[in-house]
Amino acid sequence: MNRKVHIVGTGTIGEPLIGLFTRHAQEWEIERVSFHKRTPLPNDRSKVLNLIKAGAVLAVEDAVRGEFERLGMQAELSSEEALSEADVVIDCTPAGNDHKERIYQHLDGPKGFIAQGSEFGFGKPYARGINDQMLVPEKDRYLQVVSCNTHALAALVKVIGYNGTTSDPDVGNMIEGKFLFMRRATDISQDDDFCASPTVDQHKDPQYGTHHARDGVHLFRTLGIEPTIFSSSMKIPSQYMHVTHFTITVRDRVTVEQLVEKIRRDEYLAVTQKKTTGSVFSFGRDHGYYGRIFNQAIIPVSALYISANQDSYNVTGFGFTPQDGNSLLSSTSAALWILDPERYGQQLENLKDYVFKEI
Repeated sequence: MNRKVHIVGTGTIGEPLIGLFTRHAQEWEIERVSFHKRTPLPNDRSKVLNLIKAGAVLAVEDAVRGEFERLGMQAELSSEEALSEADVVIDCTPAGNDHKERIYQHLDGPKGFIAQGSEFGFGKPYARGINDQMLVPEKDRYLQVVSCNTHALAALVKVIGYNGTTSDPDVGNMIEGKFLFMRRATDISQDDDFCASPTVDQHKDPQYGTHHARDGVHLFRTLGIEPTIFSSSMKIPSQYMHVTHFTITVRDRVTVEQLVEKIRRDEYLAVTQKKTTGSVFSFGRDHGYYGRIFNQAIIPVSALYISANQDSYNVTGFGFTPQDGNSLLSSTSAALWILDPERYGQQLENLKDYVFKEI
């Protein structure tokens, strides 16, 4: 057991990911989990010390090692040592593409690198349960885990548009999909950038609207599929969960009852009778991994609606996106795949308790 995982960043994805790998290091046959912290801040001292207490190893730049030590945070590795010795590097910062160009491309040691949703173009787009079969060992050294809302979009397109599978998708069934993402303003761990009122985003992509649909198309392209989708987004003054409103137009007749059964059969979608993000978030707080639900999306069944056109059907509804839980699952899945493509699915069984069928 000499496999090493290095995680760059200690934000809303990095911090729980470090805890996840240290907690399951033995089951996943990982010898060392290290993490990089860029800036020595007194406000982050308790977080760093608790990650070290859990078994993770702090790595910092040599230039700031003294500042970390002055604040009582002892680094065992330099960032250069941690990177060169790692088998897989998970970048949880908004600078993944920059790090790839300046650092990662020049490293021979790591088997693979993973970046998060904002880093479009970093590598092959990936979401657990959507395009696992398209990952190619030794070829896909760079993976981009798509954003949490793109996970939700992809899962809805898969289940509603393609009748529940991407291995043999019913491509002819889906006509188009339209999505509105009502994004929480900030995570509950963040103190800055909260919005005072609902704030709309621009449609910066001339074809897809926002990056959510664009990234979703690129995700499905790895499967040879080209869905017609468009997305809009806005921020709402909440710290709980993102909410998706969708209308997916399909050719095959479907009832609400049939649709609910399709959702129930999907491994990474959940149904709920709850109608508020607060009640769903509270469920995650009580039963999830440190408050996080790992499902791709949670569908309130009472809001599902189907209308008939002349030769098609509009499936309309809402979905709750479980914070960054789905990104954590996909990041973990991608890392375990890089380490062991044959056994990673079996190793992910350790996380099945955080993927629910009903909330």
